[in-house]
Amino acid sequence: MEKWAGRLWLCLVMLLSLPELCLDQEPCPPEQPDPRALQCAAFDSQEFMGQLYQWEPFTEVQGSQLCELNCRPRGFRFYVRHTEKVQDGTLCQPGALDLCVAGRCLSPGCDGILGSGRRPDGCGVCGGDDSTCRLVSGNLTDRGGPLGYQKILLIPAGASRLQIAQLRPSSNYLALRGPGGRSIINGNWAVDPPGSYTAGGTVFRYNRPPREEGTGESLSAEGPTTQPVDVYMIFQEENPGVFYQYVISSPPPNLENPTPEPQTPQLQPEILRVEPPPASAARPARTPGTLQRQVRIPQMPAPPPPRTPLGSPVGYWKRVGHSECSASCGKGVWRPIFLCISRESGEELDERSCAVGTRPPASQEPCHGPPCPPYWEAGEWTSCSRSCGPGTQHRQLRCRQEFGGGGSSVPPERCGHLPRPNITQPCQLRLCGHWEVRSPWSQCSVRCGRGQRSRQVRCVGNNGDEVSEQECASGPPRPPSREACDMGPCTTAWFHSDWSSKCSAECGTGIQRRSVVCLGSGEARGVGPEESGVGTGEQTCAPGSRPPDMRACSLGPCEMTWCWYTGPWAECSSECGSGTRRRDIICVSKLGAEFNVTSPSNCSHLPRPPALQPCQGQDCQDRWFSTPWSPCSRSCQGGVQTREVQCLTANQTLSIRCPLHLRPSRKRSCNSQPCSQRPDDQCKDSSPHCPLVVQARLCVYPYYTATCCRSCAHVLERSPPEPA
Repeated sequence: MEKWAGRLWLCLVMLLSLPELCLDQEPCPPEQPDPRALQCAAFDSQEFMGQLYQWEPFTEVQGSQLCELNCRPRGFRFYVRHTEKVQDGTLCQPGALDLCVAGRCLSPGCDGILGSGRRPDGCGVCGGDDSTCRLVSGNLTDRGGPLGYQKILLIPAGASRLQIAQLRPSSNYLALRGPGGRSIINGNWAVDPPGSYTAGGTVFRYNRPPREEGTGESLSAEGPTTQPVDVYMIFQEENPGVFYQYVISSPPPNLENPTPEPQTPQLQPEILRVEPPPASAARPARTPGTLQRQVRIPQMPAPPPPRTPLGSPVGYWKRVGHSECSASCGKGVWRPIFLCISRESGEELDERSCAVGTRPPASQEPCHGPPCPPYWEAGEWTSCSRSCGPGTQHRQLRCRQEFGGGGSSVPPERCGHLPRPNITQPCQLRLCGHWEVRSPWSQCSVRCGRGQRSRQVRCVGNNGDEVSEQECASGPPRPPSREACDMGPCTTAWFHSDWSSKCSAECGTGIQRRSVVCLGSGEARGVGPEESGVGTGEQTCAPGSRPPDMRACSLGPCEMTWCWYTGPWAECSSECGSGTRRRDIICVSKLGAEFNVTSPSNCSHLPRPPALQPCQGQDCQDRWFSTPWSPCSRSCQGGVQTREVQCLTANQTLSIRCPLHLRPSRKRSCNSQPCSQRPDDQCKDSSPHCPLVVQARLCVYPYYTATCCRSCAHVLERSPPEPA
């Protein structure tokens, strides 16, 4: 039978009146066979399909098949259901807690009854509803006492969801002890690796993240604990603060007489004196799944020499010792020594007298000598406290000693006889920057009165490049970049610019101009009068003293000149192919700034610009050509006009490559107005030739319709409407 709930012996009590199953808390007999395997083996003597097989359980099934007896022939890939139900009490699946009863798979509750469905609540109470759960939490902030182990917290039995963590990284270590001072984690001055450790009825997870992550080490467990557990701190520096919390039933469940929880946890120093174990003693093994530390492998006694069968070698390999330990102190390795020994006399023989293939391998085995002398171990230097200029670096210092199980931290007193390395040192990554004045003071911002002047100031590094002003903060104060300036009292006066260099007329009398403005002598440079505080209105200056802003100028008398004037070129005469374009050419007389159009003969002594030039349009393509529309076939009631349409090339020859969708229509409607039924008094013939007009069928033209109104009206009354 497989283990269940920590190797409990299964007891089934089936009562007709009370169909419940109980679990008897008696240990199972050792090496009990698998009931399902026994049930399958019962069919080994029965033929199946005319052949005998050796049957073994087949458990790769789900659902209702879990409690069927499915067996597979050993060495074959098919399986057979021998019975619909396994025997009551058979496990539903290997390694599970569920049991088969009457062909159904039932789960045991926390009360030990199958099918009860009871489960522990958040604080470990079987069948509870969390109503008795109480959260216990707090922070341990005492600075701590002497170096070494100090008890900081008692976790009572029945505690669940435990969380214990240092508030920040430190050189201290958390440790756990069970009842009687039995070490669980980080005991006997040895630091265990992070991992899972079983104790107190639960599994504790020990986590120690890298220091760079900024998180302290921690302990956690789901619980509930079945025994009280003591939490210790191995102090090597001040307490960084420890946070703890757990959930417990109030009142706590009575599990192995739990120790009442202290109201206010206090640091309890404890002096531990741990002597190194003797060389022949082996440390007790830890619980399964945890790391073995400082484990010594005892030397196994040599088995008695067996009888020598006929044809076997006369000697056998015997372990007679081992090589020297590779380390004179602390942890090392050695190799076992094997000799060929006579089976008869027990004396040493030549190695050829023993079978070479049966010689045991000389694998390395751990060994250790006495503890090595303690020594100081220095950590890595921290970053410099300042990015430039003189700063300080720090590092951690620990006293370590090598034991048989490896190195571990020990109290600093053990290294007191050794020179203590420095834990601080000066550092300087680079020189800090300094202030540099880049330019002299500028002119004052005003010509009179009080203003400001400025200059450029920057922070430069030791290579002359500009750097952040923070790097100059530790040096002398920053030189001022702005300061006040006083240019004396302000007055107002007329200011004028120079006369313009050109006269407004090329000949004859013209005008020169300049700018005149009333300004205060303290008018701000680059700012307006509102900002300078000095009025600049012309009323502030004496009006009679205003300098003139215009004066006459002359470049000599004007003379009459003539010139040809050309207009813009017109568009090309042809949309495609070769064509011509024209422009207007006129003769213009000029006297000073006056222009007049004159006779072309006045410009005959000048070369005349061309008025016509060839031009080239786009490439000609085949196009549609059409004749004018014919006269309308009727003067009223709808007539028809027609025309001829042809596709021609650029050379005016017939073509069939014109786009059909652009083809002009050949026929259109006309004169859709209705005809008069009878000629009225105003409809008269005004020409004696109206009978000839009717005979010549000229009434379709509007001119003849109006001239011979009455004659054409009679013709239209007799004519049937023509089709469109």
